[in-house]
Amino acid sequence: MHQQFKVLGISHKTAPLHIRELTALDMDETVQLMSRIKDLFNLRDVLVLSTCNRTEIYYASDHDLRHQLIRLLSQHKGTDKIQDYQDHFINITDHQLAVEHLFRVATGLDSQIVGDMQITNQVKTAYQLSADMDMAGPFLHRLLHTAFFTNKKVVQETAFRDGAASISYATMELISELTITQQDPVIMIVGLGDVGSDLCLNIADNKNFRHYRVLLANRSYRKAEELGERCGFEVISLESFRNHIAEADVVVTAINIPGMLIHKEHVSGLPIGNFKYFIDLSVPRSIESGIEDINGVLLYNIDNIKAKADEALNRRLAAIPEVEKLVSEAIKDFDNWSSDMSVNPTINKLKNALEQIRREEIARHLKDAPKSEVILAEKLTKSIMQKVIKLPVLQLKAACRRGEAETLIDVLNDLFDLEKETLSSKKE
Repeated sequence: MHQQFKVLGISHKTAPLHIRELTALDMDETVQLMSRIKDLFNLRDVLVLSTCNRTEIYYASDHDLRHQLIRLLSQHKGTDKIQDYQDHFINITDHQLAVEHLFRVATGLDSQIVGDMQITNQVKTAYQLSADMDMAGPFLHRLLHTAFFTNKKVVQETAFRDGAASISYATMELISELTITQQDPVIMIVGLGDVGSDLCLNIADNKNFRHYRVLLANRSYRKAEELGERCGFEVISLESFRNHIAEADVVVTAINIPGMLIHKEHVSGLPIGNFKYFIDLSVPRSIESGIEDINGVLLYNIDNIKAKADEALNRRLAAIPEVEKLVSEAIKDFDNWSSDMSVNPTINKLKNALEQIRREEIARHLKDAPKSEVILAEKLTKSIMQKVIKLPVLQLKAACRRGEAETLIDVLNDLFDLEKETLSSKKE
């Protein structure tokens, strides 16, 4: 599959949310789409990645399948609208650029939040599905394992994954810190816009929150139900959320309304054991600052969270050159392997041709020789053959890495009649 890797996709860089939503795939839809791709195009190396910010199809093929895949995606989602937005899709048909794109995605360099810590696990999930469906060949296996190893080096050797660089992720980390000593904490999230929804998804994806109880309230009850079903959280009405403040250990507001949503009077009469935490992510603010006058109540606002996120983001941005260097080195190593892989058939044919000559000569000259002489001759001729073939193999691999392998392959084919060797092997 050397020099055939391609990627077709749509992301936060190329399309607004309402267009990206048209192509978003859940796990069942991804399985069905991959099955159709396998049936229709008989492709071996296929990876389908769908997150809240991107839907991308990576594949190895001699042909540019952009129009066919967009049409298939449209049919799969039951809409013709996707085909109306073809200009929003990236279509990378250059093998090298497609490989680089996958590395940048897998390491978080191409994420909306630079250094996104979730993307690597999302790529791993997509890769596992490809492997399970027998749609990952040697090329894709090696490519993904190289990308994951590079990501591990990024984590260990740079500050690219340090801290939380988004408001929602920084909020999740703060909640974790505040409730670390509590048993079965209760979180209430009021407002499910971009920030509130992202917070829900971050919590749902984090295994440390599996013992938490999460309540959702939103102006659109239907949206709260959809998100609640997706994340496994409870849904309450916006009108009744104040009745649940007493049972919540952490109350997060991320809602845009005129005036205050939570006043001091809503909290002052409540029984407070250790601490009750309020996190106001709303702009303008939706929680009255006076609630901090109540013993056991602590209030954090978006400025507190943003300062933490900005500090982490600056560290990540400063680490980008180090990350790009690691990625470049990994791609170079992968390219060397990929180049070697492309000449392996010629190397194998050459080995087979020499082995055939060796066997024929052994059989012709030592037909009636004692067993001890045959064993000695086998050992001697195999040693000679290995030494004879070593230099052509090294030269062939070196030529391949210089992009000059074709001429040497043609010379070897002519010298040893390797095409004939291939045909005779098939007959056997």
